Amino acid sequence: MKILLLEDDYTYSESIKDSLEEMGYSVDAFDDGLKALDALFEKRYHLALLDIRVPHIDGYEILKEIRKAKLDLPIIFITSLTDINNLSLGYELGCNDYLRKPFSLKELQYRVSQTLNSYHLHTTLGVIALSNGFSYNVDDHSLWYDTLQVPLSNYEKKLLFLLVKNRGNFISTDLIHDYVWEGKEVGDNDIRMLIKKLRDKTDKDFIITAKGIGYKIEK
Repeated sequence: MKILLLEDDYTYSESIKDSLEEMGYSVDAFDDGLKALDALFEKRYHLALLDIRVPHIDGYEILKEIRKAKLDLPIIFITSLTDINNLSLGYELGCNDYLRKPFSLKELQYRVSQTLNSYHLHTTLGVIALSNGFSYNVDDHSLWYDTLQVPLSNYEKKLLFLLVKNRGNFISTDLIHDYVWEGKEVGDNDIRMLIKKLRDKTDKDFIITAKGIGYKIEK
């Protein structure tokens, strides 16, 4: 499989490239947004790792162009701490995951493998069938039970979107915190309460918990 990497920090770029090549991937690395965008339209890639803040054109604009052209590949954003408040924008534009600097190479390998393995289930489908008779409408982010819409709060909608987008894979509490609350100070109990509220509106087995790992819904 072929991966495009956009990272203007030389040390990060070399470490990421070496780590992914050790896993057997072919990696084309770029430090300039325009050059990376040109390559995306010239070659076939299975995944793009995009730093957000790079010269000439940033990661958000590249993602917009990718989705506008309907290029069929998943996107993982590489973000710094100052980008955390923009996570909502990244997901709304269609990114599949993110890596927050500093990250370990083990986390990099895990997220790349997880994203590639799950991408064949696109969230561009109009309606996604979920477990226990529920379904998710991608267009308006609504949850349905048969023909009845399930009322959801804004936080519940964001949590459900994250779980559906990554269905079949466990999502860490850190990622839930960063995406749903956009970096605001909340505790683990707030996350557990939000999970409970969504379970109360669906089914006790709708969201699966793995202690110390996170939460998921099945494919």
